[in-house]
Amino acid sequence: MSELKYSPDELIVAAAARYFEDNKTIFVGTGLPVVATALAQKLYAPNISLIFEGGAVRPILSDKYLTYSPNDARSCYKAIMQASSFDVLSFLQRGFIDYGVISGAQVDQYGNVNTSFIGDYRKPTVKLPGSGGANDIASLANRILIIMRHEKRRFVEKVDFITSPGNIDEKGRESHDIIFGKPLAILTNLALMEYDPQLKRAKVKALQPGVTLQQLLDNLGFKPIIPEKVEEIAPPTEEEIKTIREIDPRGVWVKRAK
Repeated sequence: MSELKYSPDELIVAAAARYFEDNKTIFVGTGLPVVATALAQKLYAPNISLIFEGGAVRPILSDKYLTYSPNDARSCYKAIMQASSFDVLSFLQRGFIDYGVISGAQVDQYGNVNTSFIGDYRKPTVKLPGSGGANDIASLANRILIIMRHEKRRFVEKVDFITSPGNIDEKGRESHDIIFGKPLAILTNLALMEYDPQLKRAKVKALQPGVTLQQLLDNLGFKPIIPEKVEEIAPPTEEEIKTIREIDPRGVWVKRAK
């Protein structure tokens, strides 16, 4: 455990980076997924192949050229190929992507993600950026990991709009003709929840350091499946925290501890 003070974002990124196995292909969404996969590449999985919506194939994410967008030219640093968006999205369609990593404004108990709007679609209270490539990632990657900051208003029983499909409902995505992939887990600064393959709902897997089960439940708009044993996630190490700050020195994506 590090003596350095860490932020909720750094907690999420460190835990997410440990989640990926080496020699896998990861389609990276914008925001925290950028730093999480960069940290994984540096510390735990040097042979992962990162793919960005803009067409970059297997770049090396650099603190000097940290990408601000999946379509940013900086995402191409040391890439083995700069393809088109059509090409890399076709990798998804052809089953080449092991993990898709996305974030969102709302997520529900079935792993559906909303990045379109909050409220009634005819007169929304908040307009959000929209899908980008997130729908393609969630629909077609073999496994989907959602990483996001934890606020109760964002964890709802039913999203206002399904931008990126999870299990859809208790019947599962296959019953809605989504034949590829599945939502694997959601990781926040409070917990790791995985999706039960039978019930299709979020199941508590592990809590972040210092978080109680009641604290997690108080910050969810739905009731998750609670197993007999809930694990605890190891806190960020000093090496992880320092590397995160080297990757994102200006705090573009990852807010630091105050």
